[in-house]
Amino acid sequence: MAVRLFTKKEFSLAYQKYMIPASIGIMDMILSYVKDRQKGKPLEMAVDVGCGTGRYTLPLAPHFKKVLGIDISDSQINLAKEHTLAENVSYMVAPAEQLPLKDASVDLVNAGLAAHWFKVDKFVNEATRVIKTNGCLAVHAFHPSTDIEYGDLSGDLTALMAEVWDTLFQHSVKSTEHMLCQYQHIYDAVLLKDKTRITNIPVTIQMSISDIMGFIQAVYMYQAFAEKDASGATEFLINTEQKFRDILGKKADSTLMNTHIKHYCILACKN
Repeated sequence: MAVRLFTKKEFSLAYQKYMIPASIGIMDMILSYVKDRQKGKPLEMAVDVGCGTGRYTLPLAPHFKKVLGIDISDSQINLAKEHTLAENVSYMVAPAEQLPLKDASVDLVNAGLAAHWFKVDKFVNEATRVIKTNGCLAVHAFHPSTDIEYGDLSGDLTALMAEVWDTLFQHSVKSTEHMLCQYQHIYDAVLLKDKTRITNIPVTIQMSISDIMGFIQAVYMYQAFAEKDASGATEFLINTEQKFRDILGKKADSTLMNTHIKHYCILACKN
């Protein structure tokens, strides 16, 4: 059921509008790794697998001659096309386990916040097949937990977000467990000798109450909750927002909170 949610237009719209932005730090880490392995050679082709609405596809565009975003969801791909102006970026509907690309044709295969949905062994085999010699694989996501920093209210705000995640996890599927272990299983599945796994990468985003409420709605677990119990999910949102307002008081509408999210990344090179 969870994968099917990504095909729904309503979810795609929420994901496009509210999901936390691509991490510039993660992208810089990936690009530095790729350029180091390519040793100054021009970067021709990147493929963003499980690209969704293009959150990690577009940041690749300035660095590669061509970028292809691939996803199994028509609705996500359609939104990605609507929000893409870069002429060197194109999109295609296809599964991660059957990449429509020639052998040794790609400088980078990227998968951001997506690989836990894939059949990992098949995806890794396909990625290895299409990557050129000295080409790279980058697989990354964030840990589904959130610390919020705002003065002496930090403890209460972080505790509230822990309650939110506890509720959301009641509507999770088994693949989400891979996010909790920071993709250890994917690292183990990558058979390339030149590989590294970097965990607990700190990323801080300033978010308002509105931003946080939107982020909750962009998480698939909330969408699964809403599909099973629409009124219960709506009540959960209303109650959560009120709890934030109760903690922050009169300045609730103007408050920006430092939201700390831990990312992790697997990098590998085909020597």
